[in-house]
Amino acid sequence: MKKNIGLLIVVLLVIAMIGTYVRQQINEERAIEKSALGKDMEELKTGLKKGDIPPDFTLTSLDGEDITLSDLRGKKVVLNFWATWCPPCKAEMPHMQSFYDEYAKEKNVEIIAVNLTSAERDVTADAKVDTVMTFRDSFELTFPILLDPDNDAGLDYQIITIPTTYFIDSNGYIQRAIRGPMDVDMLNDYVDALD
Repeated sequence: MKKNIGLLIVVLLVIAMIGTYVRQQINEERAIEKSALGKDMEELKTGLKKGDIPPDFTLTSLDGEDITLSDLRGKKVVLNFWATWCPPCKAEMPHMQSFYDEYAKEKNVEIIAVNLTSAERDVTADAKVDTVMTFRDSFELTFPILLDPDNDAGLDYQIITIPTTYFIDSNGYIQRAIRGPMDVDMLNDYVDALD
């Protein structure tokens, strides 16, 4: 009987040691995963300031494709909010297209232009989309144009001034926000500063 109790105690101690060892290994793996992200998980914060993770969204493009911002992690992202009636937006679009044509592949960057569709001045939803399509075609834009018909992304990003552009690095962190139009040189400089 004493042998069985002694054997049971030894088995329980071995099980406890193995459990402790496994728990330590799991904690070490989690620490490695956190450091691989560049920040501890506790530090990751969704927001609109430098170093924050931008609010995620899924919006539909004019071509009918659903695009989720977080799926673009691994690329630099120029996230632009605009409307067709906005003169500075009109002035900026040719520069964005030139930058996209010349540097997007080379610099691993994606331009995402979010049209604040709810702010378009047409009466019906279909007319608003038609206006955005006409705008895209007249400027010969080839980068993705996403529609924000309920202003969900516009509210999340607290868009008051347009155009407003967020520069997001390839790790998915906001590095800069610009209010007002940009030219090719500005886009080039801000994208180069991302990584």
